[in-house]
Amino acid sequence: MNVTAGMNLAPHGSEPGRPVSGRLLAALVAILWLMLLPPAFGQTHNHEAVPAASSSETAPAVQTPTADAQTTAAPSSDQPAQGGPIVSYHAPTVFTLRTGIANGRMVYIGVGGDIDGQVNPTLMVHEGELVQINLINGEGAEHDIVLDQYAARSAIVVGKNASSTFSFTATKVGEFAYFCSIAGHRAAGMEGLIHVMAGPRSAMDTDAADIVRDPADLPAPIGQRASQVVRVDLETVELKGRLDDGTSYAYWTFNGKVPGPFVRVRVGDAVEVHIKNAADSVMMHSVDFHAATGPGGGADFTQVAPGEDAVVTFQALKPGIYVYHCATPSVAHHITSGMYGLILVEPEGGLPQVDREFYVMQGEIYTVEPFGTKGEMEMDYDKLISERPEYFLFNGSVGALTNSHPLYANAGETVRIFFGVGGPNFTSSFHVIGEIFDHVYTFGSITSPPLMNVQTVTVPPGGATIVDFKIDRGGHYVLVDHALSRAERGLAGYLIVDGPENDDIMHSGPAKQDPAQ
Repeated sequence: MNVTAGMNLAPHGSEPGRPVSGRLLAALVAILWLMLLPPAFGQTHNHEAVPAASSSETAPAVQTPTADAQTTAAPSSDQPAQGGPIVSYHAPTVFTLRTGIANGRMVYIGVGGDIDGQVNPTLMVHEGELVQINLINGEGAEHDIVLDQYAARSAIVVGKNASSTFSFTATKVGEFAYFCSIAGHRAAGMEGLIHVMAGPRSAMDTDAADIVRDPADLPAPIGQRASQVVRVDLETVELKGRLDDGTSYAYWTFNGKVPGPFVRVRVGDAVEVHIKNAADSVMMHSVDFHAATGPGGGADFTQVAPGEDAVVTFQALKPGIYVYHCATPSVAHHITSGMYGLILVEPEGGLPQVDREFYVMQGEIYTVEPFGTKGEMEMDYDKLISERPEYFLFNGSVGALTNSHPLYANAGETVRIFFGVGGPNFTSSFHVIGEIFDHVYTFGSITSPPLMNVQTVTVPPGGATIVDFKIDRGGHYVLVDHALSRAERGLAGYLIVDGPENDDIMHSGPAKQDPAQ
């Protein structure tokens, strides 16, 4: 099966307070366009099943710490050994233009990113990039955008806030005019340039670290074993990390990744948490485990200054999937910067066996600069307090589960996703486009009977859930928060499924007739 991995659904240039109709349309178009990509855009991936251990399998009697977190080794991976999945597709370069009046002339005005507020901005792209242009009608008259050299054009938009979007691949190098084709509008001022530069876009902020936690990076199931002492090692690390292509942010993390390590214990275990604050940190940090019973979930005992360390032990009393996070004031600041993760407390005997398990968390980032701005971003405390994020993210970064670490499975396999919301503020409506969850462990409870046949799961900030489903058909599935306007601010992931595209389940065209009838 040919698949495509690596599309950034977020336009360069969304802005709080702007009408969302055009940008939302663009996001939805981008999702649907991606799902319909022809095979030539991708590469073939073959993945053997990597079964999660059954509930009858036995974990080692004594666990020893690893550099990243705890004890139990992660399942072997069938992904390429170097640099993650092989991809050949470039993320789109997206621009949003609004029609308006400036100095008595009809014009296009840039929205967001590097072109924000510019009149008839020059659109800078690189050879070979997929370019998407969103058009929003700003004053009500009839308008469009035409790019003759690429035989590309938008639909005509009529009425204020009407919108259209179109895409093309920049195969020709040079400067080309874009303009409105409505009679007299080009002469009245509605004309700008798109500059296509030779060669691919150079990476920016190359010193920014990769902070993305691979969703397949989690320990194997525990299964049937006696309770024991489990040591968990957490180091709080402040670092400059990659937020988007050409964009970095000052992350605060557990063990250098977002989310922090997946902690896996069983009910009855004594969880011994060793927390160390890196010597080059600026802030104090701590950890609050929602799975713990006691003051601050352990935070009262783990407030550590740079270069210091602490130990806290708690009993895993109740099975479930729980969030942990830094609880040092301002708590919201520490969480939005990446300090959250999940701990699973398995019941005796473990969870039912599945073929694949994944670890996904959702968060928000609040920056002074608008979404899509290049360079090093600055955290905006006022936006944090007023709950106006610029970014919505899976696993810490734009493209984390699209460009960097898509989820891979095979048709016929069962999949389990441990999903949590770090937040700190927004509830998620978690959904996998094209799948129905066979089992949902509501609110992270694994002792209550799971719900069956669920489309979308509501998960609050500081909450978590577990979803299981069997994949019956090969294809390309998209993970979203079904508050879909968030997709254009970075929130999307891919589940790429190799195997037969079973026409009995879904196919193009009318229903097949049974010859016997």
